Amino acid sequence: MKKTALAIAITGMLFAPLASHAETAAPTAAAPAAATPPAPPPFTGNVTLASEYLYRGIAQTHGKPALQGGFDYAHPSGFYVGTWGSTISWLADVGGGISAPLELDIYGGYKNSISDDWSYDVGVLTYNYPGTYPGGFTKPDTTELYGQLGFKWLTAKYSYVVSDHIFGITSTKGGKTNGSGYLDLTATFDLGNGWGISGHGGHQTIKDNGPASYSDWKIGVTKDLGLGTVGLYYSDTNAKGGPNQFYRDALNRDMGQGRALLSFTKTL
Repeated sequence: MKKTALAIAITGMLFAPLASHAETAAPTAAAPAAATPPAPPPFTGNVTLASEYLYRGIAQTHGKPALQGGFDYAHPSGFYVGTWGSTISWLADVGGGISAPLELDIYGGYKNSISDDWSYDVGVLTYNYPGTYPGGFTKPDTTELYGQLGFKWLTAKYSYVVSDHIFGITSTKGGKTNGSGYLDLTATFDLGNGWGISGHGGHQTIKDNGPASYSDWKIGVTKDLGLGTVGLYYSDTNAKGGPNQFYRDALNRDMGQGRALLSFTKTL
């Protein structure tokens, strides 16, 4: 389950503007033209090795490493498409003969700037879980529409489920859960010298299934090493303990407990 523009590591890096040069030529000489930064390449790729895969605070590999990667195409007009994938184990952990070791996301949308400080991003994202499932099992494939508004270092994003179910979760009466939503607030700061920090808070609402709704948060730090970016963050949720036992696997392991995650991401 990809965090847009995000994989598992949180880069949070902002590029500093070019420093202006002091005027040293004679008064009659023409001032040098300002350097124009090169346009970003239309195709980009990324690969990540993570100590674990967490999505919205919920374990997807439950303590096991995950290999992730994706490709994106960005048109100069602001339209973009992309795909991203990760190894997973949470479906097999449910038991019952499920074999679905991969998550494959496909997405597309449009993003642009309103001003130097404000930006927006709208699109559609599909989560796909190819594999084999027992008869009568509600497949976890999910489609969401999303909208994001950014102001400097702060972004607010809302994702709205339009498929029949969200990740195979049904209502308390076994019905559809379309209309579920996730609110994401994220702040990122560039500390200079390749260092960055970020913080996030989110709330997942599952329509007609209160026990499955929960909140999550995380805080992290990144370091750009040149060859790639190392990320370390801590994540926790309230989707555990007490009356909320929804996010437990077949071995009764808590999928929403607090944990730290280490990752290395290489942009291609």
